[in-house]
Amino acid sequence: MKNIPPPYTGVKRIIHATYYSWAGIKSGWQNEAAFRQECLMAIVLIPITLFLPVTSLEKGLLIGSVLLVLVVELLNSAIEAVVDRVSVEHHDLSKRAKDMGSAAVFFALLNVLVLWSVILYPLLIEFL
Repeated sequence: MKNIPPPYTGVKRIIHATYYSWAGIKSGWQNEAAFRQECLMAIVLIPITLFLPVTSLEKGLLIGSVLLVLVVELLNSAIEAVVDRVSVEHHDLSKRAKDMGSAAVFFALLNVLVLWSVILYPLLIEFL
């Protein structure tokens, strides 16, 4: 049996975890057009949120909903990569996994639409 070194602990673990996280973000940016598009959405929407005349809780919900899309997109991309790694042949379970990942992204985007609409509707009515 191979000697496996003990896992990192403390600050060293945090440094390694940060490195792996950054590698995942970089991979998502390089390989996934949808992730790039959603990052651009975040780059536009998050700063807008900071200037909206809404409560801190509402700002948190608006920003959180946008960040959730990025999280779900990365998880969806990970699912797709694993499925493709296992086999490129068509299989019902592979299709199901990919479709469910896509549905999760859809619901995360729907969440953005609903939250932004509900929170910004009163501002729009007041403005008009």
